[in-house]
Amino acid sequence: MSYSRNNFKDPVPYESQMGTIISPPDKTLVVVVAFLVILGIMSIFSASAPKSMESGLNPAEFVLKQLVFMVVGIFGMKFFSNYDYKKLEKWTMLFTIAILVLLALVDFTSLGVTVNEAKRWINFGFFQFQPSEFAKPAVVMLLASAFYKDSALFKEQKLIYFLPILFMIFMVYKQPNLSMVILLLLTSLVMYLSAGGPMRLLLYMFGFGVFAVTTASVTKLIRPYQMSRIMVWLNPESDPFGAGYNVIQSMVAFATGGFLGVGYGSSKQKLAWLPEAHTDFIFAVIGEELGFIGCFLVIGLFLTLIHRGFFVASKCPDMYGKLLAVGITFSLGCQAFLNMSVASSFLPATGVPLPFISYGGSSLMVSMFMVGILLNISKKRIKKIRVQSNVRYL
Repeated sequence: MSYSRNNFKDPVPYESQMGTIISPPDKTLVVVVAFLVILGIMSIFSASAPKSMESGLNPAEFVLKQLVFMVVGIFGMKFFSNYDYKKLEKWTMLFTIAILVLLALVDFTSLGVTVNEAKRWINFGFFQFQPSEFAKPAVVMLLASAFYKDSALFKEQKLIYFLPILFMIFMVYKQPNLSMVILLLLTSLVMYLSAGGPMRLLLYMFGFGVFAVTTASVTKLIRPYQMSRIMVWLNPESDPFGAGYNVIQSMVAFATGGFLGVGYGSSKQKLAWLPEAHTDFIFAVIGEELGFIGCFLVIGLFLTLIHRGFFVASKCPDMYGKLLAVGITFSLGCQAFLNMSVASSFLPATGVPLPFISYGGSSLMVSMFMVGILLNISKKRIKKIRVQSNVRYL
């Protein structure tokens, strides 16, 4: 047997043989988010219809507004799932400056809108949203840019990332929005530890937290209503018609729902007893109407989202993508934990919405945008070399 090379072309250059194969995004994440958004639309309609009719509005008033933001969120999630996450780094500072400007407009101008003694929204006439929600991805992007090379804290060149975070936290606290401040701080801590920061920092942070809370209580930096939330959380019956009212009514909703629930749309607590049923305490409405099974489903969906998010982070080949995935996953998971813990009286009352489910266009849009980035990170970029033989056997 012999072979000849005379009838064949020269081999294709090595560089031209290399190609990049990009796999589809994580399908489990897509399915989980779809279920959460659909469940959110159904829950908002059930929880808000009585309030809308009482005000003489369309029963689907809140749902229709949420659907608009859902459509925007879908397009945004689609865009970010196709936009290479590595290119986000060059937009980080511009995005951060925009968020700082918006937060300043909320805190220091008449564009800020006050609802329930909190000035958290900005109103442009035809459009109203909550800039502090956008601080979540901004902090994640800043810390990913700061720590993807090393986890050192005390480097002068990293001040450009840390100072904007401190300014954001200050302006969010001023609104006041203590729950968002806690979420941003916890996300920052987790990302630092994920980048290789020492575990002893946890002990330092715990000690500092105890000192800060004690100092704030003595110097009255914690507002009276915030302190009352903590005291009522320990003993809701001490003020059943005041600060403890929401917690008690939420627990009544869970107790009424039992194992199987009273049925979709049949909640009684939402009619007149449970304030903010379509926002902060929507998990209690789900518990009453769908029972333990419904709550278990919601918790299971969020646990699946967290699991897939950290799995995506573990498989990402570069540290910048890993930190983005960790920050996004923890931010969404921690926010869900805070909301559900408040509704079930596991933690003192806070004002964070349940991601994808509570009524609130800003929260829904930002959550879907962040998932879009996570989906892009989940795509496997594989370099493939196609070897072309230049030998032919005769």
